[in-house]
Amino acid sequence: MSSSPPAHKMAYFPSMTSALPSSSSEFRRVLWTGLYSQVVLMTVPVGGDIGDEVHTVDQALTFTSGTGRATVAGQDQNVKAGDLVVVPAGTQHQFVNTGPTPLILYTIYSPAEHDPRTVHQTKEEGDKEEEEGKDEAPEWSQKPKAENEKAGLVRTDAKYD
Repeated sequence: MSSSPPAHKMAYFPSMTSALPSSSSEFRRVLWTGLYSQVVLMTVPVGGDIGDEVHTVDQALTFTSGTGRATVAGQDQNVKAGDLVVVPAGTQHQFVNTGPTPLILYTIYSPAEHDPRTVHQTKEEGDKEEEEGKDEAPEWSQKPKAENEKAGLVRTDAKYD
């Protein structure tokens, strides 16, 4: 996986809502990072949680297996496979696995929140890398649209060298 801006081609992830494994050994894996968004697969172990946090980016979480409790801005909501929760930037949130199996989800951050090469086996590993500044979104994913357009990274004629 590259830490460079993405190529102008499709990123295809088949059966994301129906065929993800019911268990995974990785807490967090970045699947794709674009100029304005990022797709991340997460597995919250039985009895585990994502962590009480606030991001400076928007986040949409789609649950693919397991059951849990979402707390967003102090409001609790039970979640299960097929549910979507949106967390606006600057909003406190926490997701807890309340079921007997891993809680698996994919989340879309806008803009990116993590290094494109991120793979964390555990929440503790992820927390440590974030605290040490080792899991930062790439600079190119944080630039405004006008700057990306001026640099030729986004063209409305879709003609790239």
